[in-house]
Amino acid sequence: VNGIENYSRYFDGRYPGDAPFTLFDYFNDATKGKPWLLIIDESHMTIPQIRGMYNGDRSRKQTLIDYGFRLPSALDNRPLQFDEFIRRIPKAVFVSATPDEWELTYSNGNIVEQLVRPTGLIDPTISVRPVTGQVEDVIKEISIRVTKHERTLVTTLTKQMAEDLTTYLKEKKYKVSYLHSDILTLDRNTILTSLRKGDVDIIIGVNLLREGLDLPEVSLVAILDADKEGFLRSKVSLIQTMGRAARHVDGTVILYADTITKSIKHAIAEVARRRTIQRAYNKKHNITPVGIQKPIRDELVTAQEKNQDLPVHSMTGVDKTSEIKRLQQLMKKAIKNLYFEQAAEYRDRIEELHG
Repeated sequence: VNGIENYSRYFDGRYPGDAPFTLFDYFNDATKGKPWLLIIDESHMTIPQIRGMYNGDRSRKQTLIDYGFRLPSALDNRPLQFDEFIRRIPKAVFVSATPDEWELTYSNGNIVEQLVRPTGLIDPTISVRPVTGQVEDVIKEISIRVTKHERTLVTTLTKQMAEDLTTYLKEKKYKVSYLHSDILTLDRNTILTSLRKGDVDIIIGVNLLREGLDLPEVSLVAILDADKEGFLRSKVSLIQTMGRAARHVDGTVILYADTITKSIKHAIAEVARRRTIQRAYNKKHNITPVGIQKPIRDELVTAQEKNQDLPVHSMTGVDKTSEIKRLQQLMKKAIKNLYFEQAAEYRDRIEELHG
């Protein structure tokens, strides 16, 4: 099946280097040339991903071609180059809480801001404190939130620091968990559910920017070493991370920094601007801020069920049939509850079992 990328150009009747057919072509055909709307969500992340897809794909293919695992024509079974993508964009809406310079420039001033919340929630208050003694200080702040039955997110610069801080807090008898890139989607959802239920009071991680991290119980976000410029401490990243405390009526952000970098300055200014707009709206409409009430959905898979995944080679035909039925039920339940990443994992496992 993988070898089909050798021949897609021939099947499509394309010349070497021609752009591949995509959903853009389908929509243009289906609408019979009439305008249609493209909505790009989380554009500050999506646009850079689209920009990098072609080069990433070509690098992988070129290695396979060089070692004889693919024909040169495999290069034409590819994503669109960024300029090809741009030429095919119809009317488009870029959606982001933190749009990047490219979207702002491409939009040519046609920008609409949706800043006010019907709940009246105001963006979190922000304070900047010295890096020296940041661990001891954040522990004091965590203790205050634990007493009030509120939750805390702590973001560090390195995986090692996150692991060390997690171990240290556990030794201090805090209910803490560590979130990192190696954790499977199922386990990640279990950790986040535990935080919401109160089984865990603190989550520590390196990158807590992931879209969809909606935790209304979190009242404190602590950003350690906030003045170390880079991707995780850029203006966009800081605003995204600060936003994790924006679901709570007492949302607070603490930046531990000895230097006010440009990113910190711009991020604080933007949050302050949003706070001003929301406060004015609340005053005008006599709104009292109310925290978000979000139900906690039950876990789809128990720990016992997770352990039932056996190597395919060790399963009988009956085992495979039974497991496929079980996974199909879980996949449907995951889709119904909008756990699409879990559903995708079930789908991949089903395909593996079908072999």
